[in-house]
Amino acid sequence: MYGFEALTFNIHGGYLEAIVRGHRASLLTAADYNNLCQCETLDDIKMHLSATEYGPYLQNEPSPLHTTTIVEKCTLKLVDEYKQMLCQATEPLSTFLEYITYGHMIDNVVLIVTGTLHERDVQELLEKCHPLGMFDSIATLAVAQNMRELYRLVLVDTPLAPYFSECITSEDLDDMNIEIMRNTLYKAYLEDFYRFCQKLGGATGEIMSDLLAFEADRRAVNITINSIGTELTRDDRKKLYSNFGLLYPYGHEELAVCEDIDQVRGVMEKYPPYQSIFSKLSYGESQMLDKAFYEEEVKRLCLAFEQQFHYGVFFAYMRLREQEIRNLMWISECVAQNQKSRVHDSVVFIF
Repeated sequence: MYGFEALTFNIHGGYLEAIVRGHRASLLTAADYNNLCQCETLDDIKMHLSATEYGPYLQNEPSPLHTTTIVEKCTLKLVDEYKQMLCQATEPLSTFLEYITYGHMIDNVVLIVTGTLHERDVQELLEKCHPLGMFDSIATLAVAQNMRELYRLVLVDTPLAPYFSECITSEDLDDMNIEIMRNTLYKAYLEDFYRFCQKLGGATGEIMSDLLAFEADRRAVNITINSIGTELTRDDRKKLYSNFGLLYPYGHEELAVCEDIDQVRGVMEKYPPYQSIFSKLSYGESQMLDKAFYEEEVKRLCLAFEQQFHYGVFFAYMRLREQEIRNLMWISECVAQNQKSRVHDSVVFIF
């Protein structure tokens, strides 16, 4: 029952909530980002990060550094923290933490299947996979020729198996089908995660519903924009939208028939929470949309920490840390390619 979490939450969840709030305190601040943006070389970035919690992960890396090394080591820190929390967690928190990784599993499956389609080396693809989304039989994905084989040979034993029911077809895998598969899987995953959080109820249900609804709406907008000018029909487009969120169902009806970015903007401006996002963009512009969505997401994730006795803080922390790694990757790339004038273009400040 909502409001009574305080009575029992700390029996199983108190220690881990304290741990995750401690981790949150180590996120980079605006002052850190300003210092990082002034770095001249990747070694300067490493030197600045040595004073943060990333220090131990980067200290033994020899010069010259590469952007991929920095991102890899920062991701390793996130994975270590996640595994530590998962080891300590009991039900239902352990299931909740596992749900957080399913999105990475979907991305890894798509990466390997797409790479195989373009005849890339499987070992090289495995190195590019996100470590949070790995599973035992991932290397054998390369043998599949169509969705049915992909499911039968590999994915039937993974947590993604229930999500495949909607996209098992005998069609051969090509770029268009793979992208549709990714979005169909993500839709099933988000709806499943949403139902799970609703079942948990209380503050977790309330806070996670808001965060997942935002994610569903963002995906609906991205699907619409990316499918403009493709052979995807309106009905097919609508099938890829999640069946919840602020835009469901009337916003989905309108998005399904949009033919350009300004029509998408017209639909979104009817919804007050999204007016502020689109007001930052000039007409016909979609390049900065991702950054505007990330900024709004970060704001919502930070608000999740304002309330106690709920699991939303674990989801929020993982997402904030992933955003921080994206920031570090962008800054490192700008420094490595001598494009410091663009360094602020994609950095999303967290605090």
